[in-house]
Amino acid sequence: MRDAVLPIGVFDSGVGGLTVYRAINELLPNESLIYLGDTARVPYGTKSRETVIAYARACTGVLVDQGVKLVVVACNTASAFALETLQEELPVPVIGVVRPGAFAATVRSATGRIGVIGTPATISSGAYREAIETMRPDAQVFTQACPLFVPLAEEGWTDGEVPEAVAREYLANLRAHEVDTLVLGCTHYPMLSATIAHVMGPGVCLVDSAEETARVVRDTLEAMDLVCDDTGAPHLFLASDSPENFQKVGGRFLGRDINPVQWIDLGVCPKIPS
Repeated sequence: MRDAVLPIGVFDSGVGGLTVYRAINELLPNESLIYLGDTARVPYGTKSRETVIAYARACTGVLVDQGVKLVVVACNTASAFALETLQEELPVPVIGVVRPGAFAATVRSATGRIGVIGTPATISSGAYREAIETMRPDAQVFTQACPLFVPLAEEGWTDGEVPEAVAREYLANLRAHEVDTLVLGCTHYPMLSATIAHVMGPGVCLVDSAEETARVVRDTLEAMDLVCDDTGAPHLFLASDSPENFQKVGGRFLGRDINPVQWIDLGVCPKIPS
C-alpha cells in the first residue's frame, strides 16, 4: 500500500520527545520519521492551556503539510492540553503519551498506589490522574511536579550527587505514600531513570511513557494496514530555533549525532483569551 511508506510525524516542545522518537524507531525500524522540536518556545510546561493548543496546532500543521500518515504528540503537556483538539481537527490519527503511560501503570501496579511525576503544567492538568482513575477506579494516585529534572537531563547531569539530591527532594512524598509504580510523565525523565529508580528503591516499577506510546503507534499502524516494510527509511529533524543547539542536546538523548537539523519558522503568536 502506497500510504504505508508515508512518514510518522513526532513533535515535542524541545528535545525531550526524542525519547519517544527513539522508542518508535527501535520498535518500527523501517518507518520514516519526521521529528519537530519547538525549541524556540520551550518549555510548554509553564504555559497556559490556550498557548499550548496554539503551539500544538502550528507544529502539527507543519507535519501534516509534510504528508505524514500519523502524528505523535511526544509532549506530556501538549498531550494533556491539546490532544482532543488535535484529534478533532487533523486528517490523520493522533496519538498522545498520557494514556499509554497511564494504562501501563494500571496494569503493572499490584497495590493500586501509583505515582506520577511531570512538569507543573502536566501535573496541574490532572490528565494522568483522570486517565488512571478511569481505567482503574480503585487506584490511589499521588503526583509530584519535578521541573528541575528537565534542565538536568538537557545538561547531561543524569547521575551523581546533584541529580540524586534533587530526586530525593522531589520523590520524598511519593516514597512516603509507598507507591509501587511510578509514571515518568515527562519525555525528559527517562534520561534520569537510573537515578530515579535508585531513589525510589527496587520495589517500585518505573513506567516509561515513550516505550508504551511506541507500542500504541505500532498497534495503530497494524490495525490500519499502514506498517512500512521498506528499509532505509529517511528521517528528518526540524527545530524552530538553533539547529546547532538541537544537535548538541539531542545527541545526548539519542546517544548519537543528529545531522542535519533544519530550521523551521512556525510563526505563530497565540491570541490571548479575553
